[in-house]
Amino acid sequence: MPNSLSAIIEILGTIAFTISGVYSAMQKKLDILGVIIIGFVTAIGGGTIRDVLIGHTPVTWMQDLTGPVVILATAIITILFKKRIGNFKVTLFLFDALGLGLFTVIGLQKGLAAGLHPGVCVALGTITGCFGGVCRDILLNHIPVLFHKEIYATACIIGGVVYFMLINTCGKSITEMVAVIVICSIRIIAYRKNWKLPAL
Repeated sequence: MPNSLSAIIEILGTIAFTISGVYSAMQKKLDILGVIIIGFVTAIGGGTIRDVLIGHTPVTWMQDLTGPVVILATAIITILFKKRIGNFKVTLFLFDALGLGLFTVIGLQKGLAAGLHPGVCVALGTITGCFGGVCRDILLNHIPVLFHKEIYATACIIGGVVYFMLINTCGKSITEMVAVIVICSIRIIAYRKNWKLPAL
């Protein structure tokens, strides 16, 4: 059972990205196995890449079955309650933004635990937050949001910078919550205001 804020953040991030993946797959009219697989890949994609990069193998979800169990349960519950959701697009976006914030913070924590430079930690946080969605979009034959002009990875980077600006003065728990809020807020506001990076 989770007994720390970090463990709770990881479970919440897993739930959020699983729901995001499941809704994306249901929009493509995949069968139930396909929907569950996309939910699983979305939830573990970024963390798997992060763990491989830092040499943490077997990767986290292979060592601790809490993640896979949470993913499976979340996917099944989401499928069962799909008819109660009025707007798939809004739901998908909100859970994707929440997962982005939560998983970025997890990546920052893993980088710090590995004794890496803050800049590398921000990169790991961005990979953890973004690449589950990249895997999801590629499997569903979409151009990943990360490669659009939308503010996505940029939100992770800003959140990571804020994290390291506050960590020595505000304490770990408050800093983590602020970083999550900053990333989610930037992602949501940028989408609503149509803020975009310049295209080449």
